[in-house]
Amino acid sequence: MRVRGGPKTRKRRNKFLKRAKGFYSAGSRSYTIARERGDKSLQYAYRDRKVRKRQLRSLWIMRINAAVRLFGMNYSTFMDGLNKAGITIDRKMLADMAIRDPQGFQAIVQSIAK
Repeated sequence: MRVRGGPKTRKRRNKFLKRAKGFYSAGSRSYTIARERGDKSLQYAYRDRKVRKRQLRSLWIMRINAAVRLFGMNYSTFMDGLNKAGITIDRKMLADMAIRDPQGFQAIVQSIAK
């Protein structure tokens, strides 16, 4: 008599099918395909957590650049001026200030321009 999977096998397979819930077509129904797609989705999630950080930094730089150009300066000279003035505000905060607090951002730009 051969040994069949039983409850343990079903439990293990359901774990993968549960992770693949909402996937397209056989990706959510077939155990083998669901396992492959689920594993791949975890790889994408890991990779894209790093990509998101890159994209946000790029967005902050674009926003700062757009804001300082209103004052006749470009991004690189602005950042150089910040370093020389000893102002240590990160790009995320600068981008947020440029949008939410234009007067405060203007004050920083003017302190560098002097």
